[in-house]
Amino acid sequence: MSTGPDSTKRTINVVQAFTSPGSIRLTSLPPLSLYVHFPWCVRKCPYCDFNSHESKDDTFPEDRYLDALRADLESALPLVWGRQVHTIFIGGGTPSLLSAKGLDRLLSDARALLPIDADAEITLEANPGTFEVEKFAQYRASGVNRLSIGIQSFNEAHLKALGRIHDASQARRAVEIAAKHFDNFNLDLMFALPQQTLDECRQDIETAIAFAPPHLSLYHLTMEPNTLFAKYPPALPDDDAAADMQDWIQERTRDAGYERYEVSAYAKPHRQSRHNLNYWRFGDYLGIGAGAHTKLSFPQKIVRQARFKHPSTYMDQALSPGESAIQEERQVGPRDLPFEFMLNTLRLVEGFPVHAFVERTGVAMSAIEPALVEAEKRGLITRDFERIAPTELGQRFLNDLQELFLKHPHS
Repeated sequence: MSTGPDSTKRTINVVQAFTSPGSIRLTSLPPLSLYVHFPWCVRKCPYCDFNSHESKDDTFPEDRYLDALRADLESALPLVWGRQVHTIFIGGGTPSLLSAKGLDRLLSDARALLPIDADAEITLEANPGTFEVEKFAQYRASGVNRLSIGIQSFNEAHLKALGRIHDASQARRAVEIAAKHFDNFNLDLMFALPQQTLDECRQDIETAIAFAPPHLSLYHLTMEPNTLFAKYPPALPDDDAAADMQDWIQERTRDAGYERYEVSAYAKPHRQSRHNLNYWRFGDYLGIGAGAHTKLSFPQKIVRQARFKHPSTYMDQALSPGESAIQEERQVGPRDLPFEFMLNTLRLVEGFPVHAFVERTGVAMSAIEPALVEAEKRGLITRDFERIAPTELGQRFLNDLQELFLKHPHS
């Protein structure tokens, strides 16, 4: 790391982060993950609200971006000093646009700077329109041991409606390549697509299951604000039709040996996404890259950060001496922590162990007791002295369940 006045100033800030008085007390720190955001894609999808930018003619400043990621990580190091990293997730955008050499450099930099578990789960998001056999074999050799493939649908008409750059045959070919090089991979699909019928939904899921992926992420298409679909909404299946699709998916995946362990996630035994589980269990994550988000725990406080969103601003900030890639930073207060914890953990079918609430938030259980009583009365959760979990009704009306904890912001 660099030395000099800027470095000294940063060190003082870091010391303050650890020692300044906070409003909570944590007896231990949760597991830590690393998230790396790659902000470019070939074409922006009309439903996508992620921080992604079209790369003109498939060109982007790869080397400069990797320089910025390294600088960003170096300046964040004192905040996570000595903590093991259990999982890495490279998301986007379309990170599979990275060259094999670029990805190798990224993982080498991470290994040089962080203590990464020998058996860390390292996931790369990939788009079927960017699959090249040679490149993916090299990704695997560099240490990526899990792929997450954004299929969305195997149906030609639906792929067009979703603005995807791949066609149905490319989708199938991508899964074949993934299965050849990776024994652990996830297929992302969506349902309740514009004008989709129950039969078409079934065909998509059956096609996916036929490839025997260890993990499936099956999302209900939603109209996110600030997307093209929000501005020009397509005709979607009604709520009853969407519920029929959801019911069939749950039954079919169970019959095929998948366990639904989170709202949209289905896994074969021992194949849950360890990275996502850490998010949902209110673990810590350091996010580097344009627009990446961070949540870090300290003994007396929990801090959230967001990096600059636009790739060029992010690179300029990360690479300028004395500047920082962090655009926003805030401490999560004890009034907000119960809701933030519940927002994540109630997505899990298994819920959470009672002791985890105090361990991860530093807030007493009494802060959520009124909301728990109300949730139990409405049949949205089950609980005993060991565990609190959403019921089937709670899973179906998850927003209503989570909102109960917003109504009781006791400090």
